[in-house]
Amino acid sequence: MAFERITTRQLPDGFVSKVYPFHISLEGMESVVLCRTPDDYDTMIKYFHVCTWVNNVLVIIDVAMSNHGHLAVLAMDLDSARRAGESIKKNYSQYFTWKYGERRTLLRADVNVQYLDSDWYLRNTLAYIPRNALDAGSSVEEYPWSSYRAMFQKNGKLREGRKVALLSRRDKESLFHTHADLKDVPWRVDRSGRLDPASACDIAYLEEAFNHDQAFFLKTIGTVNCAEMHQKLVSGPRQRQKDDEFYLTVMEIADRWFHKSPAELSLEMKTRLLPYLWRCYRTSPHQLARCLRLDLRQVEEILLHNTFPR
Repeated sequence: MAFERITTRQLPDGFVSKVYPFHISLEGMESVVLCRTPDDYDTMIKYFHVCTWVNNVLVIIDVAMSNHGHLAVLAMDLDSARRAGESIKKNYSQYFTWKYGERRTLLRADVNVQYLDSDWYLRNTLAYIPRNALDAGSSVEEYPWSSYRAMFQKNGKLREGRKVALLSRRDKESLFHTHADLKDVPWRVDRSGRLDPASACDIAYLEEAFNHDQAFFLKTIGTVNCAEMHQKLVSGPRQRQKDDEFYLTVMEIADRWFHKSPAELSLEMKTRLLPYLWRCYRTSPHQLARCLRLDLRQVEEILLHNTFPR
């Protein structure tokens, strides 16, 4: 059966819905160490899951680094993924201030959310996330703050551990630094209180993306162009591009989506493409009109009446 990038899942609120894959990054803290102890890494990972859960979003795979974090998620729309990302930043900022007394540290941190609009983009993102472990001087397999180790388990998906839903309210608040309602989560924690990623991640989605072939996943991790993915997922979306640069971006996306150049796109295709470009890049209606050869009034009308696909 062919892999379906846009699929259907039961979400935390209990409803079954069509979901789309997104990448969320918490970046921009080159001069500050956000995770200084194992407990900090553990807390960041737990906020990934708490904040996505309360925003009706599912985590596929994640990694926490000393000054940033990445996660791939499944969400009904871009707004849900963005709310989850902003919630992670807010909650970890409060934790960091409480623990270290350093206020407004995460004020300059960026939360970037990108829709993974092709199988190539998705697979390379899923491989790029655990590969970040190399920046910490660790192997991908041995890095403790990545859910990579939960993927392709041969001896059952869930390890032994305590079910979070059965913990007392006090224990939940102590372990997860939150007052959020966790009575329905499927998660487990080990004896030390660390979250078991096998119980918290949508492992099936990642394994299906790589045709249930661990060798395919490992090969992609080994060959992914990290500089290219960082530009696509993190640094590029933060920067306002010049027209010629943005036109190249539009060309690439038009080719991925429709196998056409921008000049060959129909009005229907441009109508589908415009909301994505508007939400995912720092652009303007004037620049969109120039690069897609549309009247400014057309662009404004399309942006007014078209939302991200649900």
